[in-house]
Amino acid sequence: MDIPQPFIVYLDETGDHSLGSIDPDFPVFVLVMLVCDRGKYINEIVPAIYTFKMDWWGDESIILHSRDIRMSTGDFSFLRDPTKRSRFIDELNHLMAVLDYSIISIGINKEQLKARYATPKNPYALSLTFAMERLYRILKMSGQDSVQLVAEARGRNEDNELKGTFFDILTEGTDYITSKEFKGIDFKLKFIRKSSNIVGTQLADLAAYPTARYIMHPKKENLPFEILKNKFLVIEGKIKGRSFKVFP
Repeated sequence: MDIPQPFIVYLDETGDHSLGSIDPDFPVFVLVMLVCDRGKYINEIVPAIYTFKMDWWGDESIILHSRDIRMSTGDFSFLRDPTKRSRFIDELNHLMAVLDYSIISIGINKEQLKARYATPKNPYALSLTFAMERLYRILKMSGQDSVQLVAEARGRNEDNELKGTFFDILTEGTDYITSKEFKGIDFKLKFIRKSSNIVGTQLADLAAYPTARYIMHPKKENLPFEILKNKFLVIEGKIKGRSFKVFP
């Protein structure tokens, strides 16, 4: 896939980033950045998702939410019908496959993190650090010196925590990207409520759970993740490989 430009980036996550009490059934935290060309986002991605919603609900107000889809709750209660569910999932998977976007996906295995490090860093800070390093490299590869990041608003405390971690990374740098290098790009971060029905954050949400499921059960069938594998970018420079990382 060609690297798109100019970018707009949407963030979402799945799992609890606390290390205090780890759920043995879901011991991972995953942060996703969905990277889009703004023109393609406006002219192709948003209309395609709105058309999908119109076809299924008759209006575009429905918010696509991975958990509600999996549990067949709320606006997705009709998915309890196996025939409708099969058709819905097939159409949604098709959209996720054909829409033109890229993914940076960072997974933190919290149990392994606690076992390996005496004083482990917060999984959110770790995942955001790894994601920002990869986003920086992608921006440099494309020659872009400004980018808008959009995160779903979670509440004042959660938003301030993310904002603080975000600016710490930019001002202090990381092991691979210096603060001077980060300052060469204008990173803009804004928070928008789920009720605003932002397509980009919904797609990031749909990408997060399959990634977590793959990390926990890599040998189990996981068609959504097989689709996402084609959306990871190849990174060059100090950080090499694909824009998918599992740590530790």
